Amino acid sequence: MRFLMMHRIDENDPQAWNPSPEFIEKMGGFVQDAAEKGILITAEGVHKSDKGALVRKPRGAAIRVTDGPFAEAKEVIGGFALINAADRAAAVEFAKTYAELFDMEIEVEVRQVVEFEDLQG
Repeated sequence: MRFLMMHRIDENDPQAWNPSPEFIEKMGGFVQDAAEKGILITAEGVHKSDKGALVRKPRGAAIRVTDGPFAEAKEVIGGFALINAADRAAAVEFAKTYAELFDMEIEVEVRQVVEFEDLQG
């Protein structure tokens, strides 16, 4: 099964956007190990919301685009990982190990990816 992990961080925490060399090294080792074990499919960090946009399509209305930053959001997605795991419990355990890498407050959301065979019904 595949699972998407999205980590949320405080948009206003300078540490969140300026990782230390030690953190970069620690994360690099973690990513390499997880990839070699066949757990990690891909993982990326993202820029602050001022580099992004929000695209909304209200029901029955025209699409609207709002450029960042998104003032109403304190916590924003700081990155994501797509992983292979036997089940939800294994994905959550991996997410806990991932979260331990950070020296700041972080929240990791774990969501199972819908596979094509899940739609056959």
